Amino acid sequence: MASITKPTKTALVTGATGLLGRQVVRAFRGLGVPTELSSNAGWMWEVKGTGFSRADGVNVLKVDLEKGEEVERVLEGVSPQVLIHCAANRFPDKVDADPEGTRLLNVEATRTLAKACASRGILLIYISTDYVFAGKPGEAPYEADAATGPTNLYGVTKLDGEKALIEEFSKASKEGLGVVMRVPVLYGKTEEGRNEESAVNVLLDAVFKAQEGKKVKMDHWALRFPTNTEDVGRVAKDVAVKYLSTSEAERTSLPRILQMSSEEQYTKYEMCQLFAEILGVPLDNMEANTEGNDPNASVQRPYDCHLSTKALKDLGIDVSTQDFVGWWRRELRAFRH
Repeated sequence: MASITKPTKTALVTGATGLLGRQVVRAFRGLGVPTELSSNAGWMWEVKGTGFSRADGVNVLKVDLEKGEEVERVLEGVSPQVLIHCAANRFPDKVDADPEGTRLLNVEATRTLAKACASRGILLIYISTDYVFAGKPGEAPYEADAATGPTNLYGVTKLDGEKALIEEFSKASKEGLGVVMRVPVLYGKTEEGRNEESAVNVLLDAVFKAQEGKKVKMDHWALRFPTNTEDVGRVAKDVAVKYLSTSEAERTSLPRILQMSSEEQYTKYEMCQLFAEILGVPLDNMEANTEGNDPNASVQRPYDCHLSTKALKDLGIDVSTQDFVGWWRRELRAFRH
């Protein structure tokens, strides 16, 4: 009996060597994603990534996203049906240290990608952030169409990137192919133990520092909803399948802004308490800081930017997430033996 060859689609992932990008690549390759949770529409996927300093030239192509000619060249060479744009300067303190470079990557490179994808009829999924919202007490959870109001430059540049994407696809009359997907703070597998890749994983370093007798102050004010990169990767793939399998006429009625988030709420201090409990170490040298933002600090962080996932649910996309405690118990098992 002859085997049936499944049709092949191609995905291109920017920032493919980063914390989220690596998991998006894995999701499209069908690695680590339970089949009952993910959609394929009968397609096989070829996946290529772009990177810069860590590009290998084979699976991850070296592309300077700030140069239009390099973007054009990689789109011509790969010919993707979908591009997932993960590359960004995503650390608020680093953004403030390099506002010009951040705007080039978070806004102008996004516009360049959007314009190039729109002209070729390529679906573009732009990974944005919960920090586009003000996060004032009592406002969350935020629906996708809620009024925005970022409190820091990082949120401003990501919101401007959203606007650039929507504008370019509207100008090309390809509204159904430009999609924003907002996510909160992410955690997951880091590369070679580089905890600094994640604002959650890096809290482990603070717990270890507290064991050295050093006093550590940790935020116990802002509410965070840490979400695993594997879940975001799976949902990004499911969004691609949904939008690409919808007819052009019907696609324009699909939402242009989606939001993915865990429902588990923690402060940074509470996450540190959990890590200490799993590791079986004391946290005597860590002080809970309930004061909120220092009014003189250059980066003001929102209190609660919890994202509603209603738009994804309405599309029939599974928004379930990994259990935060369970994932970390498995991840930190080696430290306990």
